[in-house]
Amino acid sequence: MTLAATLLGAYVGRRVRHLSSSLSESFGVMQAALLGVVGLILAFGLSLSLSRYEDRRAAAVEETNAIGTTWLRAQTLAEPARNRSLRLLVDYAESAVLISEYHPGSVEEDEVAARESALQRRLWSLAGGELDAHPTASAPRLYVETLNEMIDAQTTRLAALNNQVPDAVFLLEILGACIALGVLAAYLSLVGRGVGGVLLASVLVAFLLFVTADLDRPTRGPIEVPDTVIKDQLASMRPPPAASGPQSVSAGS
Repeated sequence: MTLAATLLGAYVGRRVRHLSSSLSESFGVMQAALLGVVGLILAFGLSLSLSRYEDRRAAAVEETNAIGTTWLRAQTLAEPARNRSLRLLVDYAESAVLISEYHPGSVEEDEVAARESALQRRLWSLAGGELDAHPTASAPRLYVETLNEMIDAQTTRLAALNNQVPDAVFLLEILGACIALGVLAAYLSLVGRGVGGVLLASVLVAFLLFVTADLDRPTRGPIEVPDTVIKDQLASMRPPPAASGPQSVSAGS
């Protein structure tokens, strides 16, 4: 689109070249002002997309750490809640990996999020039962604390994935870039200069717009939010747990 706008501007400039004496000054002022404004808009859009991308990466690490801590503390619970919780946590980690593979706001993502919510309810029910059965034991209390953090981390991650730059901002960037490049090409063509540099600039601007959009649309382009940390955490949960929890906990422990 930016390339087409540049070519259109160059064509218009050639058509009105006979009026260069009266139009060159006004076109020069206009193109300089437009380029400055559009440059600010492009920088602002890239900054918004990049900050959201970093937020998604941080949210993925935060949720992974919460899952890992919950997994470790679940190993200290008494049976049968221990084995049940560990199995559910593996399923939960698998769902966390799937979240990275679906488009934000898609039906598939909603289904995985609903599955995670159901697993959270089952895990919380088991944790509540452990607290009721062993009100003075420290392991259930520590486990409930990190389980709550895991639930909060999932909410944070989903919010980060669905927090995207408004479409109006992208539309403003595209329209502004097209107008600015078109006016610049028209000005250069009007004064009889080559437009090769403007064509190169239009390609660079198009690439910048693509990168900005790709950063803000995870799973839809070559730039994706890394999920290696979550996959590594899931892989570490496949072997048998390192700690064998107590078979029973006395009321006075």
